Amino acid sequence: MVNINVFRAPQVVLYGSGSFHRVATEAVQRGRKALIVSDPIMESLGNINQCIEYLLDEQIQAEIYTGVISEPTDVYVQEALSLFQKSKCDLIISLGGGSCIDTAKAVAVLATNSGYIGDYMGSAKQVEQLPVPHIAIPTTAGTGSEVTDVTVITNTQNEEKMMIKQPLFMPSVAIVDPVLTLSSPKKVTAATGIDALSHAIEAYLSKRAQPMTDSLALSAIELIVSNIKTVYEEPTHLAAREAMSTASMYAGMAFSNASVCLVHGMSRPIGALFHVAHGESNAMLLPAVLEFSKDSCVERLATIGRIFSKSQSFSDREMADLAVKQIKSLCYELGIPNMKDLGIEQQTYLKNIERMATDAIRSGSPANNPRVPSKKEIEELYQLIYNYQFATQITSP
Repeated sequence: MVNINVFRAPQVVLYGSGSFHRVATEAVQRGRKALIVSDPIMESLGNINQCIEYLLDEQIQAEIYTGVISEPTDVYVQEALSLFQKSKCDLIISLGGGSCIDTAKAVAVLATNSGYIGDYMGSAKQVEQLPVPHIAIPTTAGTGSEVTDVTVITNTQNEEKMMIKQPLFMPSVAIVDPVLTLSSPKKVTAATGIDALSHAIEAYLSKRAQPMTDSLALSAIELIVSNIKTVYEEPTHLAAREAMSTASMYAGMAFSNASVCLVHGMSRPIGALFHVAHGESNAMLLPAVLEFSKDSCVERLATIGRIFSKSQSFSDREMADLAVKQIKSLCYELGIPNMKDLGIEQQTYLKNIERMATDAIRSGSPANNPRVPSKKEIEELYQLIYNYQFATQITSP
């Protein structure tokens, strides 16, 4: 039996310092009036005005939606969609972090297809009509959303993060300019960097991994391990920023095609119920989930361990142990908080564990994990991470 893998990516990917200015060149091939989906920070930094200036060079008009002030919600989607329709736009440009890009993905699909965005969760409703062209421009190196066919939107009625994945949610164009990430605060740089690391590691460990995703995932891990501390300590180090932006893109392509696993399955309910940023919740979960999964993926974790230490004289078991310890230590060095550090009240958190475990399983992601957890095991992991300690002793092979 022939084993056929499928790999999807945007039609065009532009990346490298200065690529932002190509937005107009790509826009003019796809429409005449753009809705820019962004946030107030991008407005204050002048990035939206810069985008508009580029567009005007090609006589592209623009409307602006800057209502994305948190993780993406169905309210933001409806507001942006209404503005798109009212203004008779024919193109969408997302400019910002993953929240802006995910919101824009939903708008692009709903502009040509009927229904509520939640209707498309779990492929209960298929996207039938081609979406509006969407140019995605990330300003953080983390989510990789610009190169994925996934959008995660919170249902504001029941506080569930809806993970929606279908091929037509993929942006038409991704423009990855590391210059736009220079303004990221230290905390955001750390959280989004570990988020990208989570994407790459989960894609590599996923039961749905394939040769192309393996190559991208391992390349992303190597770039992140080599550069994340530099961008954290030297925020204006452009070469390191470029490496992190490339790594985030590689990791996005990897997980979009191989899927994520238990970290993301458990992360989404934390974000929905406690409004913890996606990158931060992934980062706080990653070491604990790797410890849980380790015995079921020793060989692959050992490969990751050898990215941290090039020694060939130690066993796979020792290198797998090293991988987990190094990732745990990296989270500590980058100041990743646990739930207690974030000020989440313990009793409220414990009271919601059963619901979070149910929502995590419903997302489908835990089923891709090397060790598929029971609901009880997920509940135990939620209990563990409340006051998880990242500090660790490493005796390096």
